[in-house]
Amino acid sequence: MIISKTPFRISLIGGGTDFPIYYKKFPGLVVGGTIDKYCYVSARFLPNVFKYKHRIVWSKNEVVKNNNQIIHPTVKAVFNHLKINKGLEIHYQGDLQKNSGLGTSSSFCVGLINSLKKLHNKSINKEILAKTAINIEQNIMNEKCGSQDQIWASYGGFNAIEFRRKSFKVKRLNIGKTKLSNLSKNLFLIYTGINKFSHIVEKDNIFKFDKNLGYLNKIYNLAKSFKHEIQNNNNLDFIGSILNEYWSVKKSLSNKVSNDKINEIYNEALKSGASGGKIIGSGGGGFLLVYCKQKYHLSLKKRLNKLPIIKFKFVKKGSEIIFKS
Repeated sequence: MIISKTPFRISLIGGGTDFPIYYKKFPGLVVGGTIDKYCYVSARFLPNVFKYKHRIVWSKNEVVKNNNQIIHPTVKAVFNHLKINKGLEIHYQGDLQKNSGLGTSSSFCVGLINSLKKLHNKSINKEILAKTAINIEQNIMNEKCGSQDQIWASYGGFNAIEFRRKSFKVKRLNIGKTKLSNLSKNLFLIYTGINKFSHIVEKDNIFKFDKNLGYLNKIYNLAKSFKHEIQNNNNLDFIGSILNEYWSVKKSLSNKVSNDKINEIYNEALKSGASGGKIIGSGGGGFLLVYCKQKYHLSLKKRLNKLPIIKFKFVKKGSEIIFKS
């Protein structure tokens, strides 16, 4: 049996410029990091004594006789891409719910590929792992998704990811432990209670690409400013204002990015002392991220006490194998 542990991610700024439709024409840039919330994928070979060939356990319990009977779209695509022929049992567990904007789908895809490669005694490096997941999600599954989530899950760390037409570069940002710790202390994830389906929002964004090009260019420039400030400014209070500006631009991409409930929660967070924030991921639901200075922490928690508030820390490691027998 193999068990992989793959982190979820917080994308702070730059989302949208990691889509091929954008970075194949213009440079893309995202800044963020992986966090101490994970998905776990276990994989083991099944003896051929069962009436089924594969068993896949997630929110459903699937037993199937061949790959094409698999319901879970990622598992089906990965099995077919890797030419899985021998019977397998797969289990998925996650620290946070899916469809929450934290890159959970891509983390699962990366973790599954990593587990299956190790189960078959094959090595795979971070770059190939990320590129394989990107190819499966974008080209085989035809998902309307960007390219950052698969890279975060594979590489881990607090990084700037630069996209060019045919390549990407992962650059660890020059930030000390104290600054990174202070950053995570002042960031809060607030669960909106709305399950999101990113492909709906992203399909709308892509359809309006020409109209949104100016907004995406603004997002790229904001990401460049954020990258410079986070490395050179010891006072992190700029984060709230730049996230607030980013959120304003992001909402211009599509009327599906936000809604009345998200706006209400965001405004309540600002009234309690948060200086800015944004929805995590494509929008429409999931988690809202806000930056709030320490002196306002209690006020924020009291005002939003009916909503789940999640604290997190940034972590260095990407997908890793934590058990083999």
